[in-house]
Amino acid sequence: MSENIIEVENLGKCYKIGRQAAKGDGLRHVLENAVRAPFKWFNAEARAERSRTVDFWAVKDLSFEIKQGEMVGIIGRNGAGKSTTLKLLSRITEPTSGRIRLKGRVASLLEVGTGFHPELTGRENIYLNGAILGMTRVEIKRKFDEIVAFAEIDKFLDTPVKRYSSGMYVRLAFAVAAHLEPEILIVDEVLAVGDAAFQQKCLGKMEDVSNKEGRTVILVSHQMPAIQNLCTRVIMMNKGQLVMQGPTKEVVGAYMTRGAELATDGLKDRDDRAGKGDARVTSIDLRDGNGEVIHEAVSGQDVILSLGYKVKDGVSLKDAIFCVEICKDLKKYFSMSTALVDPTKINLSGEGRIDFRVRDWPLMGGRYYVNVFIGSKESPVQDHLNDAAVIEVIDGDYYGTGKLHHQGWEGVSVLVRHSWEHHQAVEA
Repeated sequence: MSENIIEVENLGKCYKIGRQAAKGDGLRHVLENAVRAPFKWFNAEARAERSRTVDFWAVKDLSFEIKQGEMVGIIGRNGAGKSTTLKLLSRITEPTSGRIRLKGRVASLLEVGTGFHPELTGRENIYLNGAILGMTRVEIKRKFDEIVAFAEIDKFLDTPVKRYSSGMYVRLAFAVAAHLEPEILIVDEVLAVGDAAFQQKCLGKMEDVSNKEGRTVILVSHQMPAIQNLCTRVIMMNKGQLVMQGPTKEVVGAYMTRGAELATDGLKDRDDRAGKGDARVTSIDLRDGNGEVIHEAVSGQDVILSLGYKVKDGVSLKDAIFCVEICKDLKKYFSMSTALVDPTKINLSGEGRIDFRVRDWPLMGGRYYVNVFIGSKESPVQDHLNDAAVIEVIDGDYYGTGKLHHQGWEGVSVLVRHSWEHHQAVEA
């Protein structure tokens, strides 16, 4: 039986959040108030109110063990405490309470460019990262050619990394972290920055590191297929606490069920959304081709997916983008975006609605889930929420033939309008 290489006991991380500024808390108003009511300014109660903070536990009472050679996934909604846990394990931040025991060197890839010096070249940063990991120059040199070949940056090896694209950053950072033989490799969602081919390459390397080299890998990802294919065990978190841990199939199944429950709740109280929050999706409605609210979509009929939104008072957002994903069983069936089909700029203020019209709804019957996203020029992510709503779809006569699939070909798929012609060869 493998020994524990990571032991976490009652781990907690608390942040102090300051009082939210009231309207008119600018410097001018502060000076005016001090002049108008000088004694009140020095009042103990007023001072306490100005300095009041709130404790926010990003991670609380978290305990788990990971054995040598295991590949463990950590999953959870936005704000569940996954990234904070990885920072604690990587010793980037100190815990408020609890204890962490690690045996061996830790290499972590948490954000694009973590541990890189922008003024140094790719070559110099490989040696710098190796030194940070505790590698000798001889060990780094032995792995150097493999790192460069894996990262595919040989042409830019002597270029300062501040001129690298985010994709090049990730390729080099992952190559360094994976090839310098750490006992523990920690990888956050940062791999999503790379292209699809490189993502597959990284996933394959992590599998080799765990299975063939016997090293421990911790992976945080919202891509459930990657978690299912790579991890033998999964830890699920919510609001900084452990919800469940165990075999991948069981935990991912419970996570999906939890997502379904969230999707049936209203949007108002959802606290797992990401983004700056100047604009939020406030409602999601399904409408027929005439704009009337409906409760189910029918295959082959026009459907409007209507997103209500609200922008904070006094805020105006330029070049806004709305995106929607339609998913089922951890698979994305199709997506829509205002920026893909129309170059018109969208400026937001107050409240409003964005209607996505889908002609001939192209999905078979079943229950689907909606992910929503708002971005703007001021902030790339204003609102991002997975499993924001449920869409019930009823089979319709999509092709006008009474059939949606051949017998024995049951299963959810995307329906496509198509035609065919028969061209028979003419005999000589």
